[in-house]
Amino acid sequence: MYSHEIDYKIKGDDIQYVEIELDPTETVIAEAGAMMMMDPNIQMETIFGDGSKQSGSSFMNKIFSAGKRVLTGESLFMTAFTNSGTLKEKVYFAAPYPGKIIPMDLSLLGGKLICQKDAFLCAAKGVSVGIDFRKKLSVGFFGGEGFILEKLEGDGLAFIHACGAIVERNLLPGETLKIDTGCLVAMTKDVHYDIQFIGGIKNTLFGGEGVFFATVTGPGKIWVQSLPFSRLAERVFAAAPTSGGKNREEGSVLGMLGNILDGDN
Repeated sequence: MYSHEIDYKIKGDDIQYVEIELDPTETVIAEAGAMMMMDPNIQMETIFGDGSKQSGSSFMNKIFSAGKRVLTGESLFMTAFTNSGTLKEKVYFAAPYPGKIIPMDLSLLGGKLICQKDAFLCAAKGVSVGIDFRKKLSVGFFGGEGFILEKLEGDGLAFIHACGAIVERNLLPGETLKIDTGCLVAMTKDVHYDIQFIGGIKNTLFGGEGVFFATVTGPGKIWVQSLPFSRLAERVFAAAPTSGGKNREEGSVLGMLGNILDGDN
């Protein structure tokens, strides 16, 4: 399996985008809607799945390969961007929410990376984007990502994104780390992933950290995000106005003071 070799630059701070430079005939694949802009000689084509097995595969195999992506919450289709010109051309992909874009060279990571659903942004053509089943019931029900995670395989560059700041840890053989179930972004193939009950009535009812930890055991690398997108969405929803158009804090003293200052009373 040989992926296209692509050059890139990641730009931005809290809301990032990746600039990918393609030589003539080189191709990058991406999730639908990820493209921000592109040079005029970049050709865009909608394809089934990731395009890594397009040649020599039957139509039904292509449909089956693409259909597996639906289980991760993604579309049946991806988009391929190919440089059809004679000079270098660029295409740009943007992260869908605040956070970081992480470049992953699969050739340096054992050829396989397991990541949370919705993490994949784009990759060099030849990288396979599939699913990874979590067969253990405890991991499936309480792991924060369900039974299915995304699996990236190949020898090329892939780009994933996650919310908040990103911490990369290199775990030694037998070294274990406990992580909030929503904070684990990605791990290499040899990392053992499991779920552990926190324990204790006070911890369970009043701890505010959930009921379960994700435990990861080396050897291998893991990537952890400081702010899961679900937690960010909960804070945004909690601060949003109610159906009556008024802020949730309007019943408080601060809310009444704000109304007075605004001239509402």
